[in-house]
Amino acid sequence: MPGLASRLEAIWFGGATPPAFLRLLAAVYAAVLRLRRPFNTERLPAPVLVVGNFTVGGTGKTPLIIALAEHLRALGYAPGVVSRGYGRRLRQAHSVTPDSTPEQAGDEPVLIARRAGVPVRVDADRLAAARFLIEQGCDVIIADDGLQHRNLPRCGEIEVRDAVRAYGNGRLLPAGPLREPVRAVDVRVINGAAADSAEGYAMTMQLGPCRNLRDGRTRALDDFRGQALQAVAGIGNPGRFFDSLRRAGLDIRPNAFPDHHAFRAQDLPIGTVLLTEKDAVKCADFAHAEVWSVPAEARLSDAFFARVAAMLPPIRSSR
Repeated sequence: MPGLASRLEAIWFGGATPPAFLRLLAAVYAAVLRLRRPFNTERLPAPVLVVGNFTVGGTGKTPLIIALAEHLRALGYAPGVVSRGYGRRLRQAHSVTPDSTPEQAGDEPVLIARRAGVPVRVDADRLAAARFLIEQGCDVIIADDGLQHRNLPRCGEIEVRDAVRAYGNGRLLPAGPLREPVRAVDVRVINGAAADSAEGYAMTMQLGPCRNLRDGRTRALDDFRGQALQAVAGIGNPGRFFDSLRRAGLDIRPNAFPDHHAFRAQDLPIGTVLLTEKDAVKCADFAHAEVWSVPAEARLSDAFFARVAAMLPPIRSSR
């Protein structure tokens, strides 16, 4: 991880006191936040569930969105996902398919389209994206990373928080990791918590069978025990992925990259490489023969899904 990012993380999550210039910039940022427009209270023809976090960096939003979309579809809803499509090169709005590229849509929307099998629309104007999907027949919209996107109306907000990092030092950017002051939300999910509590619903990650990027073969994660492995992650919190592999009994050498890193062939080490599904989306075209994607499935309680369903209107009988 680049030196600047490491220094900031030591301040945000390691207990170091932010220097005066960061505290000053945070005060300016706070003043800018106070000038934001109020939340849009427009009523759309379909409910919108916003999934996001108050901190920068990865908290597990994408696996949660996939799990939520799959669950709603199983109930009989027709969910769709809207996203800004961070990191994409294509500027215009784009309907994401499993064949879309990260350059067209961004890595996370492509992964969601492939895993969840629901319509995904990327657009800088997420309200326009929501309207587009509703016109295409979606009756529930899931907004990826939209807590701070006030122009998008919503019927419910789901915050995802890391169990270990929480809100760090509780300060606003850049003196701390907060995008905005912590406020009330409808549902709070805590990634890495052992069980549901008054603080929020627990979410754990289940690592699945690995898939070879070159030929599509699958292998159980246990098959890699006893080998010297390279682990690659370009996500918001690479340490979470590395720790999950170690807990699975694997001997890994970690290779951390910035979130949404634009991978090149030379970024993949020689030897057997395990990498996240999000990174695999960007590496499939140039991966060598021993690069494997490790899928992670979000596990949540029935109580969580019941709480989410309670925020939605009944399924239309015509479905």
